[in-house]
Amino acid sequence: MIRIKIRKDIGKSKYTTFAIASFIFVIALWSILSYSGLVGSILLPTPTKVIDYIISSIADGSLWANMGISVYRITLGFVFAVILGVPLGILAGTFKKAEAIVRPLSEFIRYMPVPAFVPLIMVWIGIGEAAKVAIIFIGTFFQLVLMIADDVKSVPDDLINASYTLGANTNKTIFTILIPAMLPRMMETLRMMIGWAWTYLVSAELVAANSGLGYTILKSQRFIKTDAIFGGIIVIGLLGLITDRLFAYINKKLFHWA
Repeated sequence: MIRIKIRKDIGKSKYTTFAIASFIFVIALWSILSYSGLVGSILLPTPTKVIDYIISSIADGSLWANMGISVYRITLGFVFAVILGVPLGILAGTFKKAEAIVRPLSEFIRYMPVPAFVPLIMVWIGIGEAAKVAIIFIGTFFQLVLMIADDVKSVPDDLINASYTLGANTNKTIFTILIPAMLPRMMETLRMMIGWAWTYLVSAELVAANSGLGYTILKSQRFIKTDAIFGGIIVIGLLGLITDRLFAYINKKLFHWA
């Protein structure tokens, strides 16, 4: 009987091998189903057709233009969510009165489906760029507040009590003990939330968009261009992976001790 220990380290090279193998398996399965004709080309285009679409989109410049506007929308929505959500989450995780005000409301709103806000956003804000940014903001803000509050609560009480014992007041404890101690976890939270932001891109570009990766996917759906749909999904996935790796790199460099 093979015994596998929980959380046993397998080494970086073996981890990388397994990760690459998982991608190869998915691509191989996709190729078998599409090239063999087991699944029709309308439902599942071949990898070659998807690659051809991506190359042609790069050649005519449309991919770069759509990618640029989508990254702009994601960045703005995420940055606004961080600017407002992080301080609010720290308050909710630090003081019980703030938690009583913030947490129940945030937990209630976070279960509301973001696409359901699209008609309201169009009425309240219009159909410009602000509406698209607002959808991404709503999709990430309430989750972010709750997760930041949990990050603050993860700081051991012993550290807080020790700071009071050494004569620190509440403000000094927050800024010299609480916030520095929760920063590594906060960076992981931001890394997770930027992933959430990418998942809301298509919903954001439902709002009368005429550009962007999400708009391209929706337009391709009308004409049943599944190669373009797959291409758009793959590009969004790659961009999301790049931002995820960027956050992981920054976290490792800033908080290598954690």
